[in-house]
Amino acid sequence: MGRRAWIPAAVVLTASALLVGCSTSEPTRPSPSGSPATTPAPAPTGTGPVAPTSEITVLATGLDAPWSILPLGDSTLISYRDTGQIMERTIAGDLREVAVVPGVDAQGEGGLLGLASRKIDETNWVYAYLTANNDNRVIRMPLSGELGSLTLGGAEEVVTGLAKAGNHNGGRIAFGPDGMLYITVGDAGDPSNAQDPASLNGKILRVTPTGEVPQDNPFASPVYSLGHRNPQGIAWTEDGRMWASEFGQNTWDELNVIEPGSNYGWPIVEGHGGNADYVDPVFQWSTSDASPSGLTVVDNTLFMAALRGEKLWSILDGVHVPEGSVGLEGVISAQPYFDGEFGRIRDVAPGPDGSLWMITNNTDGRGNPIPDDDRLVQVTLSPLVEG
Repeated sequence: MGRRAWIPAAVVLTASALLVGCSTSEPTRPSPSGSPATTPAPAPTGTGPVAPTSEITVLATGLDAPWSILPLGDSTLISYRDTGQIMERTIAGDLREVAVVPGVDAQGEGGLLGLASRKIDETNWVYAYLTANNDNRVIRMPLSGELGSLTLGGAEEVVTGLAKAGNHNGGRIAFGPDGMLYITVGDAGDPSNAQDPASLNGKILRVTPTGEVPQDNPFASPVYSLGHRNPQGIAWTEDGRMWASEFGQNTWDELNVIEPGSNYGWPIVEGHGGNADYVDPVFQWSTSDASPSGLTVVDNTLFMAALRGEKLWSILDGVHVPEGSVGLEGVISAQPYFDGEFGRIRDVAPGPDGSLWMITNNTDGRGNPIPDDDRLVQVTLSPLVEG
């Protein structure tokens, strides 16, 4: 299904949500549909599930290779990978430059990537993952000003020395329920990094807000989990489970439940390996269906952005799969929406009033931009089942 032309910003659009069933048996070869875990995942708690509706609002257009959405009350910050700019989308719908992050060296898939925020004592900080001249790193900058006129102060280093490359830079950062900063780091094009205990690449890292190693980390280092190829999404459900979306190589993309100290197998295993030494994903997709990036949770429903797949994936466990839908009790189920409607989707985040926000990513050199790309889009969500 090809992409259609879009009406200008701030108008409500009607879009078809395409629901495609997913296999519930363990696959033996790539297929065009997703594949659930062979081991049931624990059930989340709380409200949900929800699903996208056809009520779509374009909130901003003309974004330049956007990578990350950071909602801040009535304003939203957006990172531009190639220019190093952090832009503010105001409540009035305007788009303004907040800052150009110093030291960004944008090459290939590197540049200004993930954003996160945290208030510590009386200071609001914006954290950024970026590719610099010699490494990938995380910095933080104090945020000041009123919404609509935000500014950023000088940068402080949080984590440095992560190997960089033209691809597989990872780049997502987020604060977990425990107040620690989690960082997804790709293997920087060298698969051996993922299993090398001396390397911080091919890992998910966990540090304090100032970059120290927490005493309860599984290793005496920032490493929280290992055996990753290029993870670009992390999120938590209300029960505290941590989820991560990860690019595979040629066969399988992955959704993993992250446990401290666990090894997720790359490069020895891609997708379901059935090897007791490594943790299998709870769901996998053929790479043409996903190439997953951002991940978020709204009402205990996981939403995953897909680049090559050009879809929004809605992901549930079996307890939350409604009667008549594809899925077995206790088994992960996934449904695609907006197949090809927006092109590449890079990031997703909770929006106001229980909605979902997402950014397209067609101007990064790999997409096929149409006029006014890229976009920040709001998707209205509704309960999937009554009650």
